[in-house]
Amino acid sequence: MSSSPPARPAILLARQVFPDTVARLRQHLDVDAYEGHTPIRRDELIARLQGKAGVFVAGTEPIDADLLQACPSLKAVCSMAVGYNNIDVAACTARGVLVTNAPGVLTETTADFGFALMMATARRITEAERFLRRGEWTHWSYDLMAGQDIHGATLGVLGMGRIGQAIARRGALGFGMKVVYHNRSRLSEADEAALGARWLPLPELMAQADHLVIVVPYSAASHHLVGREQLALMKPTATLTNIARGGVVDDAALAEALKVGQLAAAGLDVFEGEPQVHPALLEVPNVVLTPHIASASLATRRAMAELAADNLIATLTGGQPLTPLNPEVLATA
Repeated sequence: MSSSPPARPAILLARQVFPDTVARLRQHLDVDAYEGHTPIRRDELIARLQGKAGVFVAGTEPIDADLLQACPSLKAVCSMAVGYNNIDVAACTARGVLVTNAPGVLTETTADFGFALMMATARRITEAERFLRRGEWTHWSYDLMAGQDIHGATLGVLGMGRIGQAIARRGALGFGMKVVYHNRSRLSEADEAALGARWLPLPELMAQADHLVIVVPYSAASHHLVGREQLALMKPTATLTNIARGGVVDDAALAEALKVGQLAAAGLDVFEGEPQVHPALLEVPNVVLTPHIASASLATRRAMAELAADNLIATLTGGQPLTPLNPEVLATA
């Protein structure tokens, strides 16, 4: 009598991803793929995780202690995002659930976008396009949409991880910018020298930066790290660019600062409560708004999805996941 092949681990794809990524996952795992174009509702997420060993998420699906309690079969949470503030890693560790993210593969693409957003903000590019499209361009004038220079200016980087360092390299090497930064821990002297970067306390960073780019991870400690008090320290000619996470900047305070000219302009790819945007930010002209697309090149988004798939396959089929956030779980498995 022939025996049936062993059952394969079952997973939920909680977000739509590339069809070939789904096909590769199906070669190794039983896949339940969520097909919705909007984020999965929490009740449906919990229902579809019953009996599942793994879940593929992006940067928004909340994985917390209550969900883990309701989904006892879960063994792996693999995200295609680098940020993981939507995942309670400590709660996962306590229940023996491995968590992975996707660092590294999006560094350069995100830095490209961050620098582009900073330049669009400083040079008033989207404001100028709206002006032109409204038919208001009727003549040249010496101050028409005059913005701020990038070359030779002081670049402030808040959060000097992989992406922050990539932005610093672009500024220093490509545009001759003076680089100052703030981070919880300083870089080594050798790394600072290679980047031409100088560490400053946060208040001094805010005061000295001509162009501030925020790339610090979101946590309870970084919630509203840049608020009314910090914005008041900035030069009226300065710009602020946020490609980190919504909540690092107090959006209401920023909108007010932009309205009264406390700083020149802002570029935002992330927002508190996204996809909702604070209404006051929609009313000020000197802000560039984009829908959380800093990593959105096709090649990079594919690499992010493939890394999450690699981690799921390895974790659930006896391999070694590539980017574990709580590797101590592996030692007790």
